[in-house]
Amino acid sequence: MPFLEFVAGSISGAVGIAVGHPLDTVKVRLQAKSVYKGIFDCVTKTYLNEGFHGFFKGMSFPVLTTGLVNSIVFGSYSNALDYLSQSDRRLTSHRKQVSSLQVFTAGCFSGMVQVLVCAPIDLVKVRLQGQTTAKRYRRPIHCVAVILQQEGVRGLYRGGAALALRDVPCYGLYFLPYELIRKALTETGEEPGTFAILMAGGVAGVVTWACATPMDVVKARLQMSGAGGQQYSGVLHCMRVSLKEEGVRVFFKGLLLNSVRAFPVNAFYRFEIKMKLLRSYNQP
Repeated sequence: MPFLEFVAGSISGAVGIAVGHPLDTVKVRLQAKSVYKGIFDCVTKTYLNEGFHGFFKGMSFPVLTTGLVNSIVFGSYSNALDYLSQSDRRLTSHRKQVSSLQVFTAGCFSGMVQVLVCAPIDLVKVRLQGQTTAKRYRRPIHCVAVILQQEGVRGLYRGGAALALRDVPCYGLYFLPYELIRKALTETGEEPGTFAILMAGGVAGVVTWACATPMDVVKARLQMSGAGGQQYSGVLHCMRVSLKEEGVRVFFKGLLLNSVRAFPVNAFYRFEIKMKLLRSYNQP
């Protein structure tokens, strides 16, 4: 039932995005701009100037594409893991046969695939989140059209190098605690339960974002540099300028929000949830 699996994944992914998007908007604004004194100041100014709607800017693109993205990312992870371990993921003993290095490598591969697919989606999301008025971009499609007109196809991948430096190693890191926690909370020979899946996904998300936040700051600043933000020539230039102007603390902007947001989003996101729904549907 591939279609049922796709729909279940889309719904779970959309719920995760809806739960975490307001926090993500505040995080992006704190990272990309220096006009806010802190989280409370950003929340207050966003609400007073833009209303409740301001926290959900840029959400439609990720929501509409979450099923496709999750299928590609977790499909590439599973297939890479199968290839590296020379096993069949349909066998119940599959996950016992893989090493931590194989899990990390498969996760890095899925991160690379994710960057290729999601870089334009993430760029549009950040551009819409970062603007406090609709003077530049009206909607996601209009944002894409303006970027293509002003910057060409290459403009859709602005910040792509920073995104790759963030996601490729961090996706590898993500699957390590995820596999360990999922196994620890699952009885031998049994399928992982809902609690094990939620806890494994949530904890792994928090651990991963703690490591990813410095490059997440660089990515947001590079993505906004083409939309009225400060101009940077690349990843290293952005890091040097940011460090010189704001100190080491700049690379940890949004860390608290990333950690708070990561648990519910990653708990809902997990591919194994939709697989569990599919298995229960097929049971007599």
